[in-house]
Amino acid sequence: MISDFQDLSDKIDQLAELTQALRRENAQLRQANSALVVENMAFQRRLSEAHERVAALLEKIPGAPAPVQEDAQ
Repeated sequence: MISDFQDLSDKIDQLAELTQALRRENAQLRQANSALVVENMAFQRRLSEAHERVAALLEKIPGAPAPVQEDAQ
């Protein structure tokens, strides 16, 4: 009987440790995700700026068709 309680106590301890480890990992993943979102926004901004520069250059070429406008995402 006492050994059953000890086994249960050990399993509870393991569960508590696993829960803490998963919470730490979750926090790290949330931070990494936030950093990637910021990085993605910066890349999208740079891509938009490059698109605008290319469109402006195309407008300067005589006889070139007008650039197609894309919807902003």
